[in-house]
Amino acid sequence: MALKGNLRDFNTTQLLNLINLARKTGALTIQSQGADAKMYFKEGKLVHATASGQNGDLTSMLLKAGKLSEEQSKAIKARAGKATEKELALYLINAGLVTQSDVVQSVKDHVLNVVYRLFTWEEGIFHFEPNRLPPAGQITVPIDLENVIMEGSRRVKEWERLQEELPNLDLALKFTDRPSAKLRNVNLTVEEWRVISFINPRNTIRQIAQANNMSEFQIRKIVYGMLQAGLVELVRPEGAEARPLVPPGREKPVERPPAVKRSVINRLIDRIRRL
Repeated sequence: MALKGNLRDFNTTQLLNLINLARKTGALTIQSQGADAKMYFKEGKLVHATASGQNGDLTSMLLKAGKLSEEQSKAIKARAGKATEKELALYLINAGLVTQSDVVQSVKDHVLNVVYRLFTWEEGIFHFEPNRLPPAGQITVPIDLENVIMEGSRRVKEWERLQEELPNLDLALKFTDRPSAKLRNVNLTVEEWRVISFINPRNTIRQIAQANNMSEFQIRKIVYGMLQAGLVELVRPEGAEARPLVPPGREKPVERPPAVKRSVINRLIDRIRRL
């Protein structure tokens, strides 16, 4: 019997706690506002995850991790054909392009990025299918849920703060005076450089996020850091209708769903154990 419900009543943190406590094996699917993600578990450990809108193939993971170049990635994808993830990994390792450690870490990072994003989803439906494992040929990496839950909870708090500091993603960005001089003194990540390449009064923050396949959490975190460093400032997008700017922190914070009573949690734990 599958377990179904709504994130308004039972959020991602509580779901992962249940799966961890019950040491369940199966697949958890979450759908929210047109997006969906699927997580796989084995005996209470997270082993694999996929999400719509994210490049989940091994070559893309290694490219994002900086283990492959753009040229290598394109060539490998063209030659990979119908090879499974495990077969492709073996080929890349034997060819000396990456190490086994590179593969494992890249897959782990991708899985965690998928799951951490789900902690900020406040609405949607979930569906747990017991004893369902990832498709054959997929690389699985066992990850302790305790650490995932702790980091996810920390990110929820950071997400709430970022929403208050940068509530409006439909504003644009422009560089402050002498941006080149400032940028020379700042160490930026690959993702931050990608955002910088799109900074233009015609591009909204939301559009920049979409162009770089970033979540709202990721773009808010990057833009907030740039604002604090004095590299950029917020402006109305060119061509947009005049509307009052909302000072950071003035909008009402998004309300979190009420905590579920302990008795309800205990009943759900019992139910999951019986699945």
